[in-house]
Order: sequence, then C-alpha cells, then structure tokens
Amino acid sequence: MTRSKKKAMTATIEMIEAGGRTLRVAHWRLDEPSDHPPILFFNGIGANIEAVAPLAERLTDRGFVMFDMPGTGESPEPSVPYNPSTISWTATRILDRLGLDEVDVMGISWGGAIAQHFALQHPGRTRRVVLVATTAGMLMIPGDPTAMAKMIDPSRYSDPEFLNELFMSLYGGMAKRAGSKAEHLGKLTPPSPLGFGYQLLAMMGWSSLPALPFLDKEVLIMMGAEDTLVPPINGSILAAAIPNSRLEIFEDGGHLFLLTHGDESVACLREFLDAPDTEAELKRAA
Repeated sequence: MTRSKKKAMTATIEMIEAGGRTLRVAHWRLDEPSDHPPILFFNGIGANIEAVAPLAERLTDRGFVMFDMPGTGESPEPSVPYNPSTISWTATRILDRLGLDEVDVMGISWGGAIAQHFALQHPGRTRRVVLVATTAGMLMIPGDPTAMAKMIDPSRYSDPEFLNELFMSLYGGMAKRAGSKAEHLGKLTPPSPLGFGYQLLAMMGWSSLPALPFLDKEVLIMMGAEDTLVPPINGSILAAAIPNSRLEIFEDGGHLFLLTHGDESVACLREFLDAPDTEAELKRAA
C-alpha cells in the first residue's frame, strides 16, 4: 500500500492493491469514533474522486470510502475487462484492507447499478443502500436520446467548451445554480479511452430487476425531477421492485442534484441513514 501526495480535500488518498488491481482509494474519518457505519460510494461513469468529494466532506459524522475505477482519475488502466460482480468483489478487498466490515452502500448513476449489485452479492457487508439518479440496468426507461448520446462521449470530460455547450441538456437543474458549473468543471479529470470503454462494457446486458425483490435491505432512492439522462420514472421502477424502499424526488434537480442540491441531499441522507434500525436489521445483527 502506497500513499499518494495528492489530497482530495481532507481525504486520505492511497494506492491500494485489491483483487489483482491497483486502485486509487480515498477515505475520510475512518480513524475517528462514530456511531454510524462508513459509506462505501460508487461514482458515476468516468468520474474521479474529486467530483464527489464535497459530499464526503459534508457528512462529518461518519466515515466515507470511494475509489477511482480502473482508467479513471489516477487509477491505472485496466488490463482486462471487468463486470459488476468482479468490481463488487474488488470493493470488498478494499474494505478488508481498510479494516471495515459492514458499510452503508451508495452509488450515483453508473455507480448506482454497482451499488445494487454489491448489496445483492455481499448482503453480509451491507447495512443500508442509497441509489442516486440510477436505474435497474438494461431494463430501464431511457432518457433523452440526444443527451444520452452526449453522455457517452468522453470528450465531455476533457473539453471545457464542449461541456459548457452541453451543460443544460446533460445536467438540467444543475446549471441554474450560480457557480455550480465552474465548480464541477474544475473537479473532473478525463478518463482514459480504455477506462471509459471498459466502464461502458461492464454494464452490457446487465440488469438487477429480476433480483431486486430479494434485496432484503432498507433502500433510499433519490432522483432528480429534471434529469434528462435518467428520467425519474426509473426511480419508481426501482421502488416498485425493492420491498423495503422509499423514493425521494428532488424538484429542479438534474442528473447531479446530489451536488447542486447539497443541503437537501445531505438532510435526506441523514434522515434515512440515521433512523433507528428496523426489526429485520436487528435480527440480522443478533
């Protein structure tokens, strides 16, 4: 395990060998006492740690862990393709290296799909689940075709002019808040073409929908009302399939409402994650 000199705000950054991969891992407050399990966070496609670091910074009462996927941020390029099963298993190896057993699992967009898979594959390490602006995979209601086509173009990360031009169609309500555009642009690092391509490839043919009725966890689903990439009806589909779930729609929220609607998002997260354990959770812990 080696330490990187770079810091994502107040995070500890480490290059960790896990599951045959070397990944750049950020974690916050793991050495501080807390009444809450840490959050394991899975990022959106092509996004690096710094893009979501503001959320981790605000959740000051608990630990937070996330990592750059292979070929994104400062994680080395993948040598072979991967899928939700292998990356979920790799995440457990990271938790092992950090000495963590049970976590609350959270993911946004592409990462929300991985969060679903992790919770289904590793229920013993999952307490609660938060799904943000995401879908059940291939069995989804697609967003605006133009916005979707732009979303899979990796140049949106490396070309500021291109990103500025498409900002409203990609992020909806995010562009309405002063300063949010510039703040987000400054935190993005272009993924490598191979890393970006392997993230797209990982989800080909994948769907969680047949397994979601068996997801025996408390689940919070958060969607943006103005999300043109992942229409909020996908949240309704998830909520209908997951027995112990609740759906929250953020008005004026685009795809990245988690960052643009920071106060509302953090309040919603805390209300859900800090609620007393349910009877089912107490029985599992006994």
